[in-house]
Order: sequence, then C-alpha cells, then structure tokens
Amino acid sequence: MSAAPPSPEDRVKRLVPWVVAVAFLMESLDTTILNTGVPTIAKALHVAPLSMKAVLSSYTLSLAVFIPISGWAADRFGTRHVFSSAIALFTLGSLLCGVSTDIHLMVGCRVVQGMGGALMVPVGRLTVVRTFEKSELVRAMSFVSIPALVGPMLGPVAGGLIVGFFHWRVIFLVNLPIGLVGFYLVWRHLPDYRVEGADNLDVVGLVLFGSGIGLLSYVLEVFGEHTLSAPKVFSLLTLSVVLLGGYFQHAIRAAKPLLRIRLFRIRTFRAAVVGNFITRLGAGGIPFLLPLLYQVGLGLTAVQSGLLLMPQSLAAIALKMTMPILLTKFGYRTVLLVNTILMGGTIGLFATIGQGTPFFVIVTLALCFGFLASLQYTSMNTLVYADVDTKETSMASTIASTVQQMSLSFGVAMASLLTAVLIPDRFQSDPHEIVHGIHGALVALGGLTILSSLIFRELRPGDGASVSQFTVHATQ
Repeated sequence: MSAAPPSPEDRVKRLVPWVVAVAFLMESLDTTILNTGVPTIAKALHVAPLSMKAVLSSYTLSLAVFIPISGWAADRFGTRHVFSSAIALFTLGSLLCGVSTDIHLMVGCRVVQGMGGALMVPVGRLTVVRTFEKSELVRAMSFVSIPALVGPMLGPVAGGLIVGFFHWRVIFLVNLPIGLVGFYLVWRHLPDYRVEGADNLDVVGLVLFGSGIGLLSYVLEVFGEHTLSAPKVFSLLTLSVVLLGGYFQHAIRAAKPLLRIRLFRIRTFRAAVVGNFITRLGAGGIPFLLPLLYQVGLGLTAVQSGLLLMPQSLAAIALKMTMPILLTKFGYRTVLLVNTILMGGTIGLFATIGQGTPFFVIVTLALCFGFLASLQYTSMNTLVYADVDTKETSMASTIASTVQQMSLSFGVAMASLLTAVLIPDRFQSDPHEIVHGIHGALVALGGLTILSSLIFRELRPGDGASVSQFTVHATQ
C-alpha cells in the first residue's frame, strides 16, 4: 500500500526552512565577500582603497536604518510579498553594483542592497516562527541559522577566488541566479502571513530611531580612521545619543511605537536580546580579527586564511542536530550559562596562535568555536519567542534583528578599537607588534563574552521549555 501524500502543511514545513536559508546565505555571504576584492575594485574605479570604506559602510548603515520597519511591513503587506520584494531589491542592488563604473553610484546601489537585506532576515525569521509550533522551533531555527555562519566564512575565500580567476564584477553578479531562484521559490511556496488591521507606521519613531542608529553606526565606522576630527566625532556621537534618547521617550508615550520596548518586561525576551547584544560584542569581532592574525601573524594569503575559518561553519553544520537535544536535556539557563563561558574561553585561546602553532591546533579551535557559537546564537534566537504572545512575534523579531545588527557593527568597531589601542603605531608597527595587539584584543573580547554569561543568571530552570521540547517529526 502506497504511503499517503504529504499534507500541504507538511510540504510547507519542509520547504520554508530551505527557502529562508537560501536567502539568509545570499545576504550573509555578501557581508564579507566584498572585503577581499576592495583593492582590485578601488583600482578599477580609480579611487584610493580607503575610499572603498563608504561602499562597505553604506550597506551596514542601510541595514541599521531599515530593519526596524520589517515587522510592520510584514504585518501590513504579508510575509510573502515583503520577503519576495526584499529578495528582488537585494538582487537589483547586486546587479547595479556589478555594472557600476563610479564609486558614488556603487554606494547608492549598496544602499538598495541594504534595504533588501534589512527586510530579508527578520521577515524570514518571522515566517519560520509563524510556520512552526514552538515545540518545533529550535530545530527549524538551528537549520536556517547555519547560513549566517557559513556566509561570513565562505566570503573571504569566494572573494579571493573570484578576484584571482574572474572579474571583480562577478562578486556582485553571483547573487543574480541565487536571487532569481529565491524569488521564484518564495513567491511559489512561502506562506503569506499578515495581520488584519495592522497599525500605521510610526513615522516619528522611524525618523528618530533610524537617524539615531544610522548616525551612531556611521560614527563607529569612521572612528579611529582620522577622517573626522575628534570634536566632530564627539558632536555626531552626542547627536545620535540625543536622537535615540528622544526615541525612547517617544516610545514610552506612543500607543503604537516603532519598537515596543515594553517587551523587555518579559524575562526570557529580555535575557535573550540583552544577552545576544553583549555576547556578540565579544564574538562579533572574531571574523575581523582572525583573518588579520592569520595573514599578518602567520603570513598566509587571504584564501588560506579563509580556509582556516571554514571549520567553524563545518562544525555548525555537522552538529546542528545536537543543539535541540542539549537544550531539551539541560534547559536554556544551564546551556547559556555554561556555553557562554566556554565560548569566551575559546576566543581567548585564539590569542595563543603564533608562528609555531600547528595547523591542527588552529583547526581544533575553529571547530570548537563554530559549534559553541552556533549553539549560542540558536539558543538566544529561539529564546526570544518563548513567552512572547503570537500577536507580538513580528515585533519581537524586529527588535531581535535590530539589536543583532547593532551588536555586529559595534563588535567589529570594538575589536578594531582594542587592537589599535594595544598597538604603538598602527601605521608604522611591525607584524610582531600588530600580532601582539590582536592577541590582547582577543583576550579582552573573550573576557567580555565570559562576563556576558551573568545576563543569563536571571533565567529560571524551566524558562524556554515551550520552544526546546522538539518533536521527532520536526523539519529535517
């Protein structure tokens, strides 16, 4: 007797994680694939390599500004429409970047890319949350979060290979076939969740928060680059703080604010979001520091250093099925307390890498960090929804994505600042002094990550049980 055909609901649950994961891979890959091509692109556009900073930072700024509207857009226009539009915007921006002949035009096109990326991640995460029961959420989230780890690891290698064997424009044009396939799959298979009678957009809140966080991200991007004087940097920093302070005052008084800070009254949500922010402050600089350590300290090429980062992704993929089991057996409180300490200790151990370090030691550290980081991020990303009402899932996703993007930007800035402080003269220092600065920064970031474990002490043993008790038939 033939087996019964899968129900529409089962088919959706099988397809949604793959569709969202493909989009996540495209977005996360783009954040690092450009880095290794910067000198070549600068030469082709007849500008100094430092001028390419605007091309890199414009994408980050766009993400910071537009992520806050993602939840509102999904509620108002539907997840399928917004997600497909996000992929279309991202793909269009990639095409325009690939044919750009002027750096100013490329900066504008990167903003378009950022608009698409800003909607893609939180709306994709929201779609997963609304498709799966809470008991199935950990396994689904652990699957779709893998591209967020794979992309940054593959980026430097892919960028180096493209620049070495193809034209630099391929860095952007490689997104076209992925984007077209993703658009078709989303439009054909993604559920269209929306909220009837969705609130109007909080325009005042968007202006205050978007301009404040965008300005703060810009200040962090240029900090230490001597492109702005200290008084100007301080003035911009003060203005960003005033704008963000104005937003929080507005959010307290407004009936339907852009980001509802009252969600922070929920213990599990507060621990997940605040813990996510502080943990990523420590771990967010690792993709920035390790390539420098490998290339400057060990004398490796960009492609070789990228290959040494790949075991992190391989560990996350190979052990993804272990994560739901660990959370079910030990609970969120124990896992996050212990894992955060182990993760910080591993970051500190990277500071032992030098000229005589065997490659198997480096690979072992990368494997350990990859698993610990994946377990950490999956745990925090799912704990966000443990006690949040169904009506608030889009807002929870928006806040979590906004804070995550902020922490990634701040993490790289902190890693760069710590390294610069520990180097006597970053323009004249020899490789030994630079490596010493990187080692010091890694120890400091590892210590910060360990301290962030204190955030999870407010969790109770039973917290998160609703999202950790996975079922056998959850998505594979």
